[in-house]
Amino acid sequence: MSEAEPALPGPRSPDGSGVTDDTEQDVAALRARVAELTDQRLRAVADLQNARKRYERELSQARAQERARVTRQWLPVLDNLERALAHADADPKSIIDGVRAVTDQALELVSQLGFPRQDDLGASFNPSRHEAAGSSADAHAAAGTVIEVLQPAYGEGDQQLRPALVVVAKGD
Repeated sequence: MSEAEPALPGPRSPDGSGVTDDTEQDVAALRARVAELTDQRLRAVADLQNARKRYERELSQARAQERARVTRQWLPVLDNLERALAHADADPKSIIDGVRAVTDQALELVSQLGFPRQDDLGASFNPSRHEAAGSSADAHAAAGTVIEVLQPAYGEGDQQLRPALVVVAKGD
């Protein structure tokens, strides 16, 4: 539009105010749509909050159930330890045998839970699997070889509970 052309007036109401019934209806329709969208947004936010609370509650219940399941699996180990203590006055050899049996039972349970004990004696030192507690000269082992395990590792790869605490053979 150039400066020479006059602006065309919009629709005028009969009273000259410039607001027509169509405009009023459009404004009313837009206000209704804004109210509808605001209501939808508030409902969506409330639904999201309710879903978040429900998932937190379900996660908490699942954690409690898993703790109970693992604890139930440990109960026989505790029972056997109590039986061993009840026979503390018995023959030391039978107590040692009982403690070995309970240890085997505990190792099996830890393995069933997905964290098997690792036998690292003689393995090459690996900083992602081992923690060096020291080094020692050993004529029978190559440098960098695990020659003593002070604490065994449990688990593998990303599922490792703890690394093995080891003594490593050092070179000459």
